[in-house]
Order: sequence, then C-alpha cells, then structure tokens
Amino acid sequence: MKLYFEGHGERYAVEQSLLTLFPGERPMYPEVPPSGDNELELSLEEGPDGFSSRALLRRDGHCYEAHSHVPSSEGVRDVVSLTRLRRRCLQEAFYLAAVKHLGYEPPWGMLSGVRPVKLPVRAVLGGATLEEAEVQLQDRYRVSPLRRELAMDCAREALAAKAALGPRDISLYIGIPFCPTRCAYCSFISAAGHNNRLIEPYLAVLHDEIRAAGARVRELGVNIHSVYIGGGTPTTLSPSQLSALLGAVREAFSLSSGIEFTVEAGRPDTMTREVLTAIRDGGGNRISLNPQTMSDQVLRTIGRAHTAADTLRAWELVQAVGFPGVNMDLIAGLPGDDLSGFQDTLSKVLALGPENVTVHTLALKRGSRLKEEGSEIPSGSQVAEMLDFAWAALRKADYLPYYLYRQKFMSGALENVGWCKEGLSSVYNICMMEELHSILSLGAGGVTKIIDYESGSLRRFSNPKYPQEYIREGPRMIQEKRELLL
Repeated sequence: MKLYFEGHGERYAVEQSLLTLFPGERPMYPEVPPSGDNELELSLEEGPDGFSSRALLRRDGHCYEAHSHVPSSEGVRDVVSLTRLRRRCLQEAFYLAAVKHLGYEPPWGMLSGVRPVKLPVRAVLGGATLEEAEVQLQDRYRVSPLRRELAMDCAREALAAKAALGPRDISLYIGIPFCPTRCAYCSFISAAGHNNRLIEPYLAVLHDEIRAAGARVRELGVNIHSVYIGGGTPTTLSPSQLSALLGAVREAFSLSSGIEFTVEAGRPDTMTREVLTAIRDGGGNRISLNPQTMSDQVLRTIGRAHTAADTLRAWELVQAVGFPGVNMDLIAGLPGDDLSGFQDTLSKVLALGPENVTVHTLALKRGSRLKEEGSEIPSGSQVAEMLDFAWAALRKADYLPYYLYRQKFMSGALENVGWCKEGLSSVYNICMMEELHSILSLGAGGVTKIIDYESGSLRRFSNPKYPQEYIREGPRMIQEKRELLL
C-alpha cells in the first residue's frame, strides 16, 4: 500500500496497523503524488487540546474517510506520553477508515502489538481495577467481547504470577538451534540434521557461556525462577549431549527444588526412552511434545518426518518415563488442513489429557518455505472457525487460557494461546511473554532482557543469530554480556 504522511513521520506505528488490517500489503513511500488507488493519506495536527488526524483510504475504486481526535491531559508534556497519544490518534483514524472498507472490525480491534495482555496488566499494576482495564480494551481499543474475555483471563494469570515473584528472581532460557528437518512454515534460526557438524563446537561455546553466566548470576545474588531449553529442537542432541548440557546447567546455577524446568522435546521422531530419561535425570520436569497436527497428509505437506502414530508412541514413552508436566503444540491453518481435520486433531490430543495445550495460528513469515512457494492455506475466516472450536472444546475439557501472543502475518490477525489445567500454567511462558522479570538467554539467537524494576525500563542484549556466528564470536559475546549484567 502507498502511504502518504502530512504533519508527522510515524512510519512504525502506521506500518504496524497496516500489518494487522491488511496482512498481505507492504508499505511503500512513493515520491510521486497520490494516484487514486491502494493508498492511504494520513495527516496529523497538534492543537492545545490534543491531536487530530484525518485518513483517506483509497481501495478498489472507492475512497473511505475517517477522523480521530485524542485529547491530551492538562500538564502532559513529556515526550513519551505525547508520542503515545500521537500514534494512537493516527492509528485510530487509519483503523476507522479501514473498517469502512472491510465491512467488519477485526477481533483484536485497534491493537497491533504482539502482547495484548500487557495493557490490562499494566493498568491493574498502575492502580486500575480489572473491570476498568477491560473497559479500556473495549472503549479505547475496540477489542471484541471474546478477545476481551481471553485477554482478561490471561491477565489474571499474569498478575498471579507477578505476585509470586521475588525481587531478585529471573528466568533462564537456553537455545539449541538444530532440528532433524526444517518445517515448511518455519523461519526460526535453525540448522537441520541430527549429525550436523556444528553441534559439537556449538555446545562447547554454549558450555562456556553457561559457566560464565552462572558465575555472574552468583555474583549478583539473583535467583533462577524457571528454566526453559528451547530451539530448534533440543532433542536433536544425543542422550549423552543432553546429559552433559543439563549437568552443566545444574553445576553453574543454583536451582531450587521443584523449580519449573522445561525442555522442548518437540518432534515425536526425536523422542526415545534414552533421550527422555536423560532429560528427567538431568532435572527436566516439563516437556513439550508438539504434533502440530494429527493428520499424516498435513504432516507430509509441512515437511515433518513423523506420523500421528509416532506422536502416540512418543506420548506413551513420556508417560512411562514420567514427567509432571507435558505441553502439546497445535497449529490452526496449516496447508492441506480444514475445520474437520483440525477438530479431529484437537479431539485426539484432548483424549490424551496433557497438562498444557498451546494452539498456534499459522503465521506466514519471510524465510519460510510456505511463504516463498506461495502455498495455498486456509482463509482467515476458516482459521477463525478452527479457533472458535478450540475455545469451546478446551473450556469444556476444563482447560483455562493462561498466556497469549500475536505475531506478524498471522492468518485472520488472530493469536496464539496457551491453555492449561487449573493450577498447571507455565511460569516461564507467562514471565517471558508479559516481561514480568528479566530473562537471561544463552545460545545462538538468544535475546537477554534486563528489566529495571523501579523504572520499568528494559535493556536488550542479542547473541549472534546463526550457529556459525555464535561459535566464531563466542568469547567476545560472553565478555560483552558479562559487562551488561551489572
């Protein structure tokens, strides 16, 4: 879409709205004047009583006009507050014009960020009631009733998790960027192959980073509240490699008894008794077994090397080895899937009774094979039907939503939701998604987030993305991170 601005230069805020309202569009900033179609003119004026914006959206030979006025409270002159008001005014005008064209309001209304739950959580922590926070989602952001219910359920879980945190608590993430094969929808930084030649040198640097991080954590006197080993697929590692990794974590960090310790087992085809035993004996007490779908045809389409029968065998192994917590990931909107297929998948997973079920919405990301090949996928309305079924089925089976997030390029501009049996939510998932405390991230692609609890400010440190870079730049990166953790 061609974008024309007058009186402002808020590209980022407008582009975020564009991604949500018109997921297939990309922003363009032509130097020539407006020509009459597939374009947005968005102007802004600042007055003594606030901001006013006018949007002219031209689509399919029609022009849609909308206006917005956002008042500024008396005395509000700080840059951060004024920037928020200005962006809100622009996004509202664009949104109202887009709704006239679309003929409906998106389920998340004007919200364009990845963390919708942060709004009510921040409001309550700032002194508002839960009811007042929900009214804000309704009136200011025009969120639909069902999504408001979902956001508020997750906000309650987040507030409970926040209340249980100590002032010196942090969480630990360790990334293993290797997978047996690359899924068609995947855009993560990962290298394929069980016997990848990078695994051993990667682990050598990772062990160095674990030791250095553990020493710094002890110096600072902070506590590890939860641990998550993700990927990639950590169970691509051999049992001996997993045992050595988990042993290094226990040696470097003081982990209290019963701490939530998740290892993302993921692929059923990587889960053997030896692998699962190594995780359990190494301290892991929660794993993810991620079928994504129970349709063999869809599994072949997305490039998975396992079958639905493999998932059932892996589940039996998990139960035999023994883990207190198991999560199973599903994806709504996969190519070749439909409503009846998704219903069958969810019904089969619920029959197993895992403690957690995470329902993802397919996101067509740059770098994924699905995106590059232009594969046909279910429409946004079809995906919405899948999620509506999931909501009803999960609630009927006594699961509760406990965390959610959104991503760019998601089908139907919908969401990913983690569901749990009562009292069995994942502490790490909540703390990470709602940024309730600092997250120390180790390994390739890890992003450490240091939160200042008094000011609420957040500092980031990103490790090198790719395994080769991580191996090459390990010593420098480890020293720089140590200096960050002050």
